[in-house]
Amino acid sequence: MKTFKLDNWLPTTKKEVEARGWDYLDVILFSGDAYVDHPSFGAAVIGRVLEAEGLRVAIVPQPDWRGDYRDFKKLGVPRLFFGVSAGAMDSMINHYTANKRLRSDDAYTPDQRPGMRPDYPSIVYTKILKELYPDVPVVLGSIEASLRRLTHYDYWQDKLLPGILASSPADLLIYGMGEKPIKELVRRLKSGIPFNEIKDIRQTVYLADKEDAKDDDIVLFSHEECLKDKLKQAKNFRHIEEESNKYNASRILQKVGKQVIVVNPPFPPMTEAEIDASYDLPYTRLPHPKYKGKVIPAFEMIKFSVNIHRGCFGGCAFCTISAHQGKFIASRSKESILKEVKAITEMPDFKGYLSDLGGPSANMYRMKGKDERICAKCKKPSCISPVVCKNLSADHTPLLDIYKAVDRLPEIKKSFIGSGVRYDLLLHRYADESLNKAAQTYTEELIARHVSGRLKVAPEHTQDEVLKQMRKPSFSQFGQFKKIFDKVNRQYGLNQQLIPYFISSHPGCTEADMAELAVITKSLHFQLEQVQDFTPTPMTLATEMYYTGYHPYTLEKVYTARSKEQKLAQRQFFFWYKPESRRQIMQVLQKMGRKDLIEKLFGRNGGTNPAPRKRR
Repeated sequence: MKTFKLDNWLPTTKKEVEARGWDYLDVILFSGDAYVDHPSFGAAVIGRVLEAEGLRVAIVPQPDWRGDYRDFKKLGVPRLFFGVSAGAMDSMINHYTANKRLRSDDAYTPDQRPGMRPDYPSIVYTKILKELYPDVPVVLGSIEASLRRLTHYDYWQDKLLPGILASSPADLLIYGMGEKPIKELVRRLKSGIPFNEIKDIRQTVYLADKEDAKDDDIVLFSHEECLKDKLKQAKNFRHIEEESNKYNASRILQKVGKQVIVVNPPFPPMTEAEIDASYDLPYTRLPHPKYKGKVIPAFEMIKFSVNIHRGCFGGCAFCTISAHQGKFIASRSKESILKEVKAITEMPDFKGYLSDLGGPSANMYRMKGKDERICAKCKKPSCISPVVCKNLSADHTPLLDIYKAVDRLPEIKKSFIGSGVRYDLLLHRYADESLNKAAQTYTEELIARHVSGRLKVAPEHTQDEVLKQMRKPSFSQFGQFKKIFDKVNRQYGLNQQLIPYFISSHPGCTEADMAELAVITKSLHFQLEQVQDFTPTPMTLATEMYYTGYHPYTLEKVYTARSKEQKLAQRQFFFWYKPESRRQIMQVLQKMGRKDLIEKLFGRNGGTNPAPRKRR
């Protein structure tokens, strides 16, 4: 069992800095999350990357932004820059429900204590730092800043906001996964280039008083034009999404007021060596000792899990992964993965069970184009919607090899897959028969040996028109997968559950669609529990449809439930089996003239039917 001393973590206080014998710091990071020294927490990753570059780094987790700002002063001024991260989640999703109700807990805070970070820490922290130290550069990162890099709709304020650099006085924004841009920034600074002259690092954003467009730049409609015309905002989004998912992207320019936001193109996907180098840094994989005796739920959820790749080529309309990580898969080596698994087995409370060997989508490890020259020209946001790309090599063999290598370790009793599985990749018939065989083998291996009682999948809806707007496959594929799941369970004498996720109020979804969903899921004997109301988050296709009323690619109008009443009316169909929902649902269906659906849900004349036979 490995033991750690306090100086195995990055210092968080002046006392910890002095204990290392340091009389200065190169970089001070401020984070909206508690400090967990683990590769799933962005501030820890950036801190370790900077440390590996030979810098003296400290981190101030969840600083008190009220009162005298002592947390922002306690470590003094860094030699190079301040770094600011809102945390692993957008602060507004962290703070509020889909109905904009304030949450009573925070999974990224010790003992779930609420109120330990402000709304929009990216703005609040940076303003404080600039007030205290106006001449010290501030670098902004994290998913909150990343997805707000250009004009975006903010659901919580119900308005269109400019790119976050117009509100946060940071000097530079790093979007996406930040290892490569932060290393390049440090390299430039070490070479003596002044911070304010560094403008062309990939995957960074800056605000300029003036910027002349080059031939291959994409110039968006200005923020002010988008405020006046929602169609222009929809047209902008198509460019933003396409450039986020290209090998060879263009620079993007957008005027806001008298200034210009400049978004440099992203770095190419990380190589195996580069992603290994990040995950192989000397993380303790534990919360800082200052939290001893306290529980951080976000850490508890992932402490026995391993992330084996980044990126997702699903392109789901409501998902932010491709906007942040891109669609191209960056996979770790088998050696790096096994090294992390072995580190987990040395943790004092590890009992032999890995909670997840996964990624943004569980089964995309090592998948890429057969001919990468075709990928280099492609600007489609999804490789599997509306159909699986013929150039995609969706080989599940490398993933099977990882599972078997992990399971051979004597300390591992069982490895589970907790990440979402793309069953459309498993069911698709490929021209290469070896891919079909590997998918079939993987499916059986997954269901028979890697399900912790319940396998979570995300059909999201039952109606094809809604699924088309979501960029998800037909619900008929879920039916196919369920048959395979049940068959494998019978074959191995297992009693496992298939848990489907569904979304209400997604753009393109009507009450009639939700009624059909209720009838179909009832016929499958599901009593739904994993459901959510669509929450518009910055920089997704679905959010642009929600705000503008147009589909950014077709420019056709799209119906969306926007009011609280409309959203609740859709959500209630998930719970048709609850007595308190029956009367309201019957009234809605009568108004629609859908007595057939009343009978299917409640029997003749709205009488009660027995509850579903199987609880799901």
